[in-house]
Amino acid sequence: MKAVDVEEHARKLREVHGAKAVAEAAQKAAEMEKAGRDRDAADWRQVEKALLMMRGPSLS
Repeated sequence: MKAVDVEEHARKLREVHGAKAVAEAAQKAAEMEKAGRDRDAADWRQVEKALLMMRGPSLS
């Protein structure tokens, strides 16, 4: 998946799921890994990372 597509997918997922978007992406990645769909799983992991970057650093 292209970086632009990853960012767009992450934004849409965040709009729909809000704060739970990261967990949703992680769950999808795990499902794809379990099904042996490594390429799809890698795409979902990229979306998960993009969501984490959108969230920004944790505050202490």
